[in-house]
Amino acid sequence: MSFDYDLFVIGGGSGGVRAARVAAGQTGARVALAEDDRYGGTCVIRGCVPKKLMVFASEFPEIAETGRAYGWNMTEGDFDWGVFRGKLHAELDRLEGIYRNLLKNSGVESFDARARIKDAHTVALSTGEEFTAKHILVATGGRPVRPDMPNAHLGMVSDDIFLMDKLPKSILIVGGGYIACEFACVLHGLGVEVTQYYRGAQILRGFDEEARGLIADAMCERGINLHTGTNIVDMQSVSGDAEGGPIRVKATNGAEAEFDAVLFATGRAPNTDNMGLEEAGVELGRGGEIVVDAYSQTRVPSIYAIGDVTNRVNLTPVAIREGMAFVETVFNGNPTPVDHDLIPSAVFTQPEFGTIGLSEEAAAEQEPIEVYCTSFRPMKTSFADRPDRVLMKLIVSQETRKVLGCHIVAPDAGEMIQLAGIAVKMGATKEDFDRTVAVHPTMSEELVTMKTPTRTA
Repeated sequence: MSFDYDLFVIGGGSGGVRAARVAAGQTGARVALAEDDRYGGTCVIRGCVPKKLMVFASEFPEIAETGRAYGWNMTEGDFDWGVFRGKLHAELDRLEGIYRNLLKNSGVESFDARARIKDAHTVALSTGEEFTAKHILVATGGRPVRPDMPNAHLGMVSDDIFLMDKLPKSILIVGGGYIACEFACVLHGLGVEVTQYYRGAQILRGFDEEARGLIADAMCERGINLHTGTNIVDMQSVSGDAEGGPIRVKATNGAEAEFDAVLFATGRAPNTDNMGLEEAGVELGRGGEIVVDAYSQTRVPSIYAIGDVTNRVNLTPVAIREGMAFVETVFNGNPTPVDHDLIPSAVFTQPEFGTIGLSEEAAAEQEPIEVYCTSFRPMKTSFADRPDRVLMKLIVSQETRKVLGCHIVAPDAGEMIQLAGIAVKMGATKEDFDRTVAVHPTMSEELVTMKTPTRTA
């Protein structure tokens, strides 16, 4: 059978673009890609990149405060959201242009249209066009969702943060995951009065308990009004205007308050609605995610899926790895499963959190462990008489001596965990860490100088 394309990719995010351009540019495959929004996906347009730029912007007040303690005559001044927002969107436009050019220069034909799967080898576009392909790759990512409650439309989701015309004076953030906590820290740093509700007992569920506690304490110390075990019961527009104005919120703890804005950071869902997937025979999971095997193949042999739409490990570098493995498997004839084990990650709270491997709690359930841990005031901010604390923690198997987990709460923890992650991924033992000479004076030297376990479990 003759097809219009060897590969048709649905979704122009990081994973889809990488798979498309590598398949076309390196294997000579005939490739098309359809995207009904902006190229670059969640990471470039609505996630990692604009968020990290906001993180940078939010850190300057503390830089000025610390600078004064070092003898510099520094003042914070006022933050101009309009100036920052303009530069932010110019940068996103530039990056989107790069993504489009990468596809064009690799020989990929792009369609600015919504795509649906008609059958195992046919894609129908919102333009009315239909194309056949030997292989179809779904890389449509995910989206933030609002809770199912009255007047939820009054609240924002993470996508809306970057589009605000002006910063609110006060905001309620609902949720306790990394997105909620990151935006709580960012908006507080930009001068917004931040209140955060989370229904659980502690923020950042699923991460190391000790690290979670230190970050929560640091957020409260900085002035974020954090309430755990708390959720929204009711929310109403004060003015009766559904399009804006203060929002009155009633909480499960009985408190009532007004906020200029409410941000729901309560979960995300895969973008699989109305795509014709199930009609084509593709299996969806309970959350709407596409069910795939170790090679990203669905139940329909010609249809594959990568990235957040599969709800495996929802991180941009993982989606890119999955896209590369897909090309290697399908177009280079080298079946390549994606290794989802021991993936380093960072949470850009203030302070940052870098982590790889098992938490102390998860490791203790698996086998006998030793915990090496230290928490201290770092030199830079201690000199400025600030209360900031950092955490360096290694989880070690008693039997194999391998480092099962590494957790860092500190400024630039994301940078540190990338390098520590190499050692952990290679299977380094505690003795390998011990043999490494410390770089002094640094925060991270503690990772190689902790000789005695803090505790065993």
